[in-house]
Amino acid sequence: MDLVPVLEEPLKKALGPATAKVMAEHLGLHTVGDLLHHYPRRYEERGQLTHLADLPMDEHVTVVAQVADARLHTFASAKAPRGKGQRLEVTITDGSGRIQLVFFGNGVHKPHKDLLPGTRAMFSGKVSVFNRRLQLAHPAYELLRGEDDEAAESVGSWAGALIPIYPATAKLESWKIAKSVQTVLPSAQEAVDPLPDPLRSGRGLVTLPEALLKIHRPHTKADVHDARARLKWDEAFVLQVALARRRHADAQLPAVARVPLPDGLLTAFDARLPFTLTEGQQKVSKEIFDGLATEHPMHRLLQGEVGSGKTMVALRAMLAVVDAGGQAAMLAPTEVLAQQHHRSITEMMGELAEGGMLGGAEHSTKVVLLTGSMGAAGRRQALLDLVTGEAGIVIGTHALIEDKVQFHDLGLVVVDEQHRFGVEQRDALRGKGKQPPHLLVMTATPIPRTVAMTVFGDLETSVLDQLPAGRSPIASHVVPAADKPHFLARAWERVREEVENGHQAYVVCPRIGDEEDDKKGARKKSPEDEAEKRPPMAVLDVADQLAKGPLQGLRVEVLHGRMHPDDKDAVMRRFAAGETHVLVATTVIEVGVNVPNATAMVIMDADRFGVSQLHQLRGRVGRGSAAGLCLLVSEMPEASPARQRLNAVASTLDGFELSRIDLEQRREGDVLGQAQSGVRSSLRMLAVIEDEEIIAEAREEAASVVAADPDLTGLPGLRVALDALLDEEREQYLDKG
Repeated sequence: MDLVPVLEEPLKKALGPATAKVMAEHLGLHTVGDLLHHYPRRYEERGQLTHLADLPMDEHVTVVAQVADARLHTFASAKAPRGKGQRLEVTITDGSGRIQLVFFGNGVHKPHKDLLPGTRAMFSGKVSVFNRRLQLAHPAYELLRGEDDEAAESVGSWAGALIPIYPATAKLESWKIAKSVQTVLPSAQEAVDPLPDPLRSGRGLVTLPEALLKIHRPHTKADVHDARARLKWDEAFVLQVALARRRHADAQLPAVARVPLPDGLLTAFDARLPFTLTEGQQKVSKEIFDGLATEHPMHRLLQGEVGSGKTMVALRAMLAVVDAGGQAAMLAPTEVLAQQHHRSITEMMGELAEGGMLGGAEHSTKVVLLTGSMGAAGRRQALLDLVTGEAGIVIGTHALIEDKVQFHDLGLVVVDEQHRFGVEQRDALRGKGKQPPHLLVMTATPIPRTVAMTVFGDLETSVLDQLPAGRSPIASHVVPAADKPHFLARAWERVREEVENGHQAYVVCPRIGDEEDDKKGARKKSPEDEAEKRPPMAVLDVADQLAKGPLQGLRVEVLHGRMHPDDKDAVMRRFAAGETHVLVATTVIEVGVNVPNATAMVIMDADRFGVSQLHQLRGRVGRGSAAGLCLLVSEMPEASPARQRLNAVASTLDGFELSRIDLEQRREGDVLGQAQSGVRSSLRMLAVIEDEEIIAEAREEAASVVAADPDLTGLPGLRVALDALLDEEREQYLDKG
């Protein structure tokens, strides 16, 4: 008998339509299984009180506390002119702090009767400030009575010594969720275990039904520990099995082995290089060449520090494939980047990129660019060069994926800045080959090992962590514009000094500042914006102020994403040629922009950018022989988390270290690309950074399970768990698309 449907039963049937509707709309919970996997965020102990002193502003909280005093005030109001308006003020305490509860009007009668001094209860509401004191207005509450109290049966029976506090919403308090869980908890007995028995018993993990029971109704802290250990393993293992199956399926595909000619294009290119490759570049190149020489498709992630020479490694791989008679395509996320790669690759190759032209070298090929905004004639010629095989290398944007684009023999796809492309785009481009081409994915945002295993688990990984010789150090400093305005004035003086010494500078702003941008800003304000009463700095405003003020007399230009592609290209060319002194831009310069003469960068409202993004931006300076300078301007107060984040960026140039800091400060859901798609993260228990060992072990276990039984025929519970993970919405989960 198939027991699975018990967990698939809609909550409407189990809890009634009203509760089910709120759970679906506000918590994304639809079935009994969903609710059983909605774990408590933390636990309160009876007799132990929470820290009221640490409550976050504007958040919906649940606290356990004791009533210190309660006062009923009557007052005159428009609705009750004879002084019959009523306000109940209740002060609750937890020993560490106090907070006031306020009830008005008809809502005072029940709490006035219930909340007598000495009463303990759970309170749930939104924290606000009134008269400079913290308060909860009209909170919901649930009395906590003694174990011997008969009324405890009806009210507090679900709460053992540890009271679960659930992620809740204003529409559904934690204890209501707890009661709903209580209703469906017997169904946990029917949960089919996804872990193979030998794995579970070998690691001393409790069964899944037991884990669900212990996470929702723990009697001791040890129960919580056992349950969490087990549920973390489920998440890590099921995800790694999904990734292992993808790797296994890819390994079954045939591919053409691409081995470069002994004295071909690659040899000629290496002979032209004015420098020697770093050890890291040589090691990673060997890993890639070994992969290209196999008869199933290589799938490799190449990650490296900003400026570690990934493009050089990728170009050598592309040349090796052209040598072996195939074609290579490089997919870039933006037109600016595609044009930049095309320009730098043709410059590096020189006459080797002039295949089929007079003056072209003996070993040479054609390197073409394909973007959406190209003119019809140029586009037609590029398409013709690809289908005839005249062009060995093509660099382009999403335009490469269109149906019209056909290749003579596509052997390698290089995807730049992976996190901007979904698995569908990767597959669409791979489908252009007669047989599946090899795949090399490059990312400039260093990713901690565990995250790489979790997010890019279907790819083998190569890491470039050595900077090429001749790269200069970058000094980074936080400029506290509000506390110390003279520091900002000094920042502009530093920019002038760099220009006087023959160098150039970037100024980066969070938004453009045109009308369209302002309209967007008018609609969408975060609480932070409200608090600051100031929109983020804008490129157009800042450029204007600088040109008329502190940078008067210097050539200042702007660059942003809504400019016409030709205008963008012209601005970049002038900057690269040294004709422009200061470029005021949005984050369009974040990746791939290479102007060795640019030595200074000032990032306005730096607290509005993520850690990895700041690291990427900073990597645009110090690319030549002169030292780089990066100034992070912020008006946030010194003690704020935003300033701590900026201090972390200023204190280290190690991208891997910064990416760990970034992850520890953000929710895991964001790491896995869930924040963008709006899908709830599948990781509810697993913390990618903390649970490094579990992820690594789960990956090994998953690989051996899939190798022995690729279709998982002997593991029906695991198949059910996989189907749940890979429902349609979560297909993109396997890829940061």
